[in-house]
Amino acid sequence: MAWKAENIYSRNHGLPVLAKPDILVAGGGAAGVAAATTAGKHGAKVLLLERYGFCGGNAVAGLSGTLCGMYLASDNYNSPPEQVVYGFANTFFQAMKQCDGVTAPQRYGKTWTVTHDPHKWRETAEALLLSEDVDILYHSLIVGTIREGNEILGVVIAGKSGLAAIEASIIIDATGDADILHQAGLEYTVGDNGFVQNPTMIFRLGGVDIKRFLAYWGPDTICSPEVSEMIISAKETGKYNLIRSKIWLFPTPRPNELLCNATRVMGRDGRDLIADRTEDLSEAEISGRMQVRDYARFLADFIPGCETSFVNDTGVQAGIRQSRSALGVERLSNEDVMARRKRADGIARSPWPIELHSGTKPKLEWLINDFYEIPYNALVPKTGENLLVTGRCFSAEHEALASARVTAQCFQYGQAAALAAVTSFQEQTPLRAISGNEVRELMNKDGARLDD
Repeated sequence: MAWKAENIYSRNHGLPVLAKPDILVAGGGAAGVAAATTAGKHGAKVLLLERYGFCGGNAVAGLSGTLCGMYLASDNYNSPPEQVVYGFANTFFQAMKQCDGVTAPQRYGKTWTVTHDPHKWRETAEALLLSEDVDILYHSLIVGTIREGNEILGVVIAGKSGLAAIEASIIIDATGDADILHQAGLEYTVGDNGFVQNPTMIFRLGGVDIKRFLAYWGPDTICSPEVSEMIISAKETGKYNLIRSKIWLFPTPRPNELLCNATRVMGRDGRDLIADRTEDLSEAEISGRMQVRDYARFLADFIPGCETSFVNDTGVQAGIRQSRSALGVERLSNEDVMARRKRADGIARSPWPIELHSGTKPKLEWLINDFYEIPYNALVPKTGENLLVTGRCFSAEHEALASARVTAQCFQYGQAAALAAVTSFQEQTPLRAISGNEVRELMNKDGARLDD
């Protein structure tokens, strides 16, 4: 299902123009930070817009808390983590290691992930951006686009000072929800005909005796079948509202703390909540926080080491896995993922499983000892010039996105979008005229190691 909506201003918009960067990056999550930092590194004048007062997107505001997608999966439970994603993802990971902002790799089923400190994520992102002279404008909500014909010339933002315009030669939509695409009236889809992966409200649990917890829970961050049965039994008593029975708990870099991915957020009437609707996003956050209370009580009542634990934080917003996805020149398909398709125009790789959050138990389809690649043209919208779409709102089918949306991959998409944007700006070449093969070559020169 393709949807359209628009809030379009003309070239003669009459608004104050705050800035005219070479490249405008909208959104300060993983993809946006990668895009802005990379574009600045390669000589462009860059402005990063972010609606919150900090960078991080779902990783920080949504408190997703893990850097997923860097390591291969294996059927050998004793095999060590094997990293296959590099480039900006590795740059950010290494910077976080330097400030003790990440854990060592933790077992996640058949693969590995690391958990991060959200405050150090923010600080690391800002340090990288400022090191490349990127201008940052926080508290800026995109409410429209400046469009003439098929050209996207800028955006309209609402901030504390009112409405203003930002005009740019090239725009990178890293909003996660394809907000610029939406405001420009360009085409996108929402999930599988409106059926989306459920949001979650992730929380941090303090006061945990981690040693006792790990002795009971074991090394895998995904709960055992026995714990799932305990959740189901506790729910049946009527004392706990525990919608999801398969939960994930991650020790964090902070002492005595767990990151808890446990909730499944639905509407009060049982419908899917979609984050491109203000009323749904509001309901998701209210419902999510209510669920957090019950899961926290369950953990304190039943899980060793959590007896005196307490909730020390929830996400600033619900964690959003899926909303709008661009309709691109090309689309990452479900079959591309299942076939582990490699391609000469691939600008990113993903070894992460199809991790489909719907129902009481998430679906996991592992990519054992393998990965697939994502084409450059999945970042190029079907219509609309001067615009790239990156991060989890790039062009992908429903189940493919359930694998391709995670943090390490978003870092790669942002890096690739920046390299294409800089090339387009410096050579005065349309974005859609740049080949994926060329962007892959630029990625490799920039440390992505896609041909290793």
